[in-house]
Amino acid sequence: MKMTKIIKSFILVFLVLLLVRSVQAQVQGKVRGVVVDAQGNPLEKVTVTIISVRTAAQRYETTTGKDGKFSQIGIHPGYYQVVFKKEGYLTKTTEVHVEIASDTVLEVKMETADQVAMKALSAADKAFIQGTNAYNKQNYAEALKEFEKAIKLSPGNWAYYFNYGLTLKKLNRLDEAREAFKKAVELNPESFSANKEYGEMLARQDNFAEALEYYQKAVALSPNDPDAHYNLGVCLLNQGNGEEALGHFQKVVQLKPDYAEAYFQLGSLCISQNKKEEAINYLQKFVELAPQHEKAPLAKQLLEYLKK
Repeated sequence: MKMTKIIKSFILVFLVLLLVRSVQAQVQGKVRGVVVDAQGNPLEKVTVTIISVRTAAQRYETTTGKDGKFSQIGIHPGYYQVVFKKEGYLTKTTEVHVEIASDTVLEVKMETADQVAMKALSAADKAFIQGTNAYNKQNYAEALKEFEKAIKLSPGNWAYYFNYGLTLKKLNRLDEAREAFKKAVELNPESFSANKEYGEMLARQDNFAEALEYYQKAVALSPNDPDAHYNLGVCLLNQGNGEEALGHFQKVVQLKPDYAEAYFQLGSLCISQNKKEEAINYLQKFVELAPQHEKAPLAKQLLEYLKK
């Protein structure tokens, strides 16, 4: 009898663990790919480091096999810098967007470097890692020093400029941050994060006409990112294009139904378009989601007015 209970308990625990793993698989993504040399030959033992753009504490590391292939599972959704390193080759950094239950595939080509270049790159990578660790610990002064060192040693790496810009932004040195993000975009025009941050810097200075280009690029690179659509919507509003902005705010709440600020923008736009019932619905949703928001009192006043 006792043995039967033990077996049943074991089976129950096994099923729970199986369920947990199944749920995790549904909310996590995968990054895989192949790394080759300039001639297309597979490269073995390339170190692949996947670092979250949001926090350096969230990172994964793997290596390529004899066929040049690598695979990393269990990655939480978000944007990541993927760094490829192998002795005798130039370090390469790219950006990926990992989505829920996604399978992101990369094809990477690495080029050889001479001994002098390798020595400089090794020191640059070391400074970059130290700067990233300092940034994660909110030691921005130290992070800034290390990123400056990395850029001096290897000025062609977009990720160095991007992280440098993030640090300058934290220190409220916004003009310098803008220039760092601009350089990151120039070096890697296909980076969502670099386009987004550069657009934000331009928008902060009320340069919405120029910011529009980079917000549009960010949306094109990541059409399912609600923040990208929201930023573009706000930029369009400031350009006087409310109709197009409306579409992007609607896309925001479609992608993320609890995105409170988007409902406020939708409500305001509907008021300007004399869509009373829609405005009421959007503003009520905003107040419901964000009752403590600084714009909540205004939303409530607008609702009182609309319901009269």
